[in-house]
Amino acid sequence: MAELETKPKRKVAHVFPGQGSQSVGMGHKLYQNSSRAREVFQEADEALQFPISRLCFEGPEDELRQTVNAQPAIMTTSVACLKAASEVNHTVHPSFVAGHSLGEYTALVAANVLDFTDAIRLVRERGRLMQKAGEIEPGGMAAVIGLDEAVLRKICCDTGAEIANFNCSAQIVISGSKEALARAMEMAKAADARRVIPLQVSGAFHSTLMKPTIEGMFEAISQINFRTPEIPIIVNSTARPVTTAEGVKEELLRQLCNCVQWQPSVEYMLGEGISTFIEIGPGQVLSGLIKRISDKARVLNMSDPESIKAINL
Repeated sequence: MAELETKPKRKVAHVFPGQGSQSVGMGHKLYQNSSRAREVFQEADEALQFPISRLCFEGPEDELRQTVNAQPAIMTTSVACLKAASEVNHTVHPSFVAGHSLGEYTALVAANVLDFTDAIRLVRERGRLMQKAGEIEPGGMAAVIGLDEAVLRKICCDTGAEIANFNCSAQIVISGSKEALARAMEMAKAADARRVIPLQVSGAFHSTLMKPTIEGMFEAISQINFRTPEIPIIVNSTARPVTTAEGVKEELLRQLCNCVQWQPSVEYMLGEGISTFIEIGPGQVLSGLIKRISDKARVLNMSDPESIKAINL
C-alpha cells in the first residue's frame, strides 16, 4: 500500500480538436456502441432542431464542411467521445484542458463551464457568424510548412496577411483577404517554404477580418450562464490558464480575431509537468502537432470505441 502511495502520479491534459478535423462517418460507431454517446447526439439534434447527427454519420461532405455545420458537428462528436470514455475508462482526472479554436468550446464543456446544450447552440451561432463574416469580407487561410517564423511575420507585414495559428515551429497558418493571402502564399514559396497549403475554410479566421462576429457573439455569450471552471483551461489567445467565468467570456471574444497560440499552450502545459496528452474527438491533428512540439510527451487519442478501449494510463 505504501508503494502505491509513493508512486508518482501521471499528469494528464485533455485536448480537443478544431475545424478541419471533421469527416463523414465520425461518431457513428460511438453512437452504436455507447448509450452516453447516443444521448449526446440526440441532445445536439434537439438543441439545434435539425439532425446534426445524420450530417456527422452520412454527410454529404460539402455540407458537413460548411463552417456553420462543421463546428457543432465536431464539438458533438468530441463530447460524445468524452462521455463514451467515462463508461469504459477510468481515466486520470486532467490537470488542464485545452482546445484548438472551436475545440476551446469543447474544453468548456469538459471543465463544466457550460452545459452541452448551451455550448452547442453557442458554437452553432459562432459558426454562422464566422461564415457570414467570410461573406462580408471574403478571405481564406493557408498552412505554411517549414518557413522561419520571423520570415513569415515579415511577409505578413508586407502583404497585410496575419498569423492565425501558431501550431508548431514547422507549421504556421496565415489568414487574410483573398488578395493579401495570395501575395503572402507566393512570397512564402519564393522564400523556400517547404509547402504552402490553402485550407478549405470559408473565411479569414483568427484575423481582423472576423471583427463582424464580435457584436453577435457578445450578445450570444451574454445570454448564457457560465460557471467557474472545475479544471484550468489553457486558452488560445494567451497560452495561459483561465480559471474564472469572466475570464472565459473575455477569451471567447478575444480568440475570434487573434492568433491561436497552440505551440505555446502545449509548452506551458509541459512546463507545468504534463507528461500525457489525450486528444479527444475526430481525427488526430492535435496529436501530430504535439508530437512535433515535444518528442518526450506521451500522446494518446480517443476518437472511436476501439481507441477509447485501448487507452492505458
